[in-house]
Amino acid sequence: MAELAVVSQEMNEINREAICKKISGESGGFFWQTHPVRRLDLSCKCCKDGCIFGFGNLGQMMKSEGGVMRSFHSFLAILVSIVSFSLSLRAATVTGMVKGPGGDPYMGAFVQAKNQQNNILYSVLSDKQGRYRIASLPAGNYQIQIRAVGYKAEQQSGVKLAADQNISFDFALQPGTMRWSDISLNQGRKLLPQGKGKDVLMANCMVCHGFQNVMSLTPRTEAGWHDRINYMRKAMWWQLPRFDDEKADAVVSYLAHLFGNDPTAPRSPTDTPGYKDTVRSFGEESMNIAYVEFDVSGSKGLPWSATPDKDGNLWMPYYGRGNEVARLNPATAEVKHFLLPFEDSAGVHSSVPTPDGTVWFTEFALNRIAKLDPQTGKITEYQDSGDVPGERPSKHTARVDAQGNVWTSGSPVTKFDPTTGKFTHFMDAPSSYGITFDKEGNTWFVVLKIDGTVGRIDAKTGKVTHWHPPTQGRPQRLDIDSNGIVYFSEREGSKVGRFDPKTETFKEYPLPGPAGTPYAILVDKDDTVWYNSNDQDTIGHLYPDSGKIVEYPFPQSDVLMREMFLDSKGRIWFATPTNNRVGYFYLTGAATSTRASK
Repeated sequence: MAELAVVSQEMNEINREAICKKISGESGGFFWQTHPVRRLDLSCKCCKDGCIFGFGNLGQMMKSEGGVMRSFHSFLAILVSIVSFSLSLRAATVTGMVKGPGGDPYMGAFVQAKNQQNNILYSVLSDKQGRYRIASLPAGNYQIQIRAVGYKAEQQSGVKLAADQNISFDFALQPGTMRWSDISLNQGRKLLPQGKGKDVLMANCMVCHGFQNVMSLTPRTEAGWHDRINYMRKAMWWQLPRFDDEKADAVVSYLAHLFGNDPTAPRSPTDTPGYKDTVRSFGEESMNIAYVEFDVSGSKGLPWSATPDKDGNLWMPYYGRGNEVARLNPATAEVKHFLLPFEDSAGVHSSVPTPDGTVWFTEFALNRIAKLDPQTGKITEYQDSGDVPGERPSKHTARVDAQGNVWTSGSPVTKFDPTTGKFTHFMDAPSSYGITFDKEGNTWFVVLKIDGTVGRIDAKTGKVTHWHPPTQGRPQRLDIDSNGIVYFSEREGSKVGRFDPKTETFKEYPLPGPAGTPYAILVDKDDTVWYNSNDQDTIGHLYPDSGKIVEYPFPQSDVLMREMFLDSKGRIWFATPTNNRVGYFYLTGAATSTRASK
């Protein structure tokens, strides 16, 4: 109780009201989720029966129906929220100005504060006046740096920030070197030199990753590239079934020329014709976004997504040779790994935490699902069987329904009952990718084919129904808004699709840029739609009522987000696999949509 008393004494009336509202919002209006008696009145500064910070009724609350221990555990959870929010009001801020080589204000430079203890990276953009503001930085040692493609600026190292500190740094950009790792996949498709292996490279390797990080940053000899290609053929055998020796030789020759020691190869995208035509610009509204990213490197695989659990941790499946899932604690940046007990590639593709603390994940390569008990570290695997005509049986994306059944997309859509250990196959739903549920418990999915469908499995009858979008755009992911409207990404069609189950009608939104290529998609609490452009390295925000779309730059290239998830604070979480980072973003400044708490 002494700790809470100290917190209470330090808070003024304004802070009390802010925290009261924050706790109310995060708990759906109830102070004790487990307590049926006490409730916060959202229209007042204090609780309905006495201020929770004045302790007038705290003893009664802890002794009443819920039981001392249960209420005390709830009390501790709320205390953590109070302290965290109180500390966020006392965080440091870095501001300043960015100017271009000519001395004019520069819009669109990423200004980044990197915590040198835990490698958390905070990124914002400079506005039209060249101004930037990085807020809510915890006390610590930082490196303040600039990322502006084609430019360089002197970084500020060893910056020690204290709570409540405001500090300012100005940056003067100078012309720098443009690297192949700086551009988007779409730019690479246009600018990388033609060659026998280019088409093979794009059609096979670029399905899972770009060329920027895993290829261009590490030049190799022909022997070195042979070694890496052979490694990938073994590690990703299920992904590359038709990648034969002839294709491998063509890719090795191409990479050895471009990212080897051949002096005739272009060293920079600016050395190729047409580079300037591939550069895209952004408006003022696109500057109103901030990113917070965590370094989650240390696995043989790539972090494929980041799913929040009930305690605010993030769960990550490591695809490829990772054979593991991992838990990120965003409060400490600590990552704990849970490994499968074998070396052969499992292709861990998706993970989903459940309210009871269990984590389910898929083994895409082996047609299995697995259950992790994070308390003990025990992993239990469940092998499925059966043939799918013309396809390899697989388990792709996992979701858990209200009854605790584990649903997976793949070939085909499958339901697993943990109580019986039985798999149920829906053979009318093959080649599925994204999967989710509506309010009635029906299962929705999309079929990842050029003429793929939006499908539904009826919760009561198990009947599968398909609807064909107007565009043959290879649907990939989907999400559902509060009114039951289904939104889905059409990656090859470069559109976001909208399907109304009541009228059984479609509407499509063409996306900006030469290669909109939406992959991950999410509907936020305002029923607006977020997506990432796979080939353009951007985040898109669609307002369905008006059709307005705002694009936002991303702090790295080779983004390739697979999924987006919304946490309890309204923050949108993502993973960017080849950058070995997971993080969240939120809107700032004059942005008109919902702002998440940082």
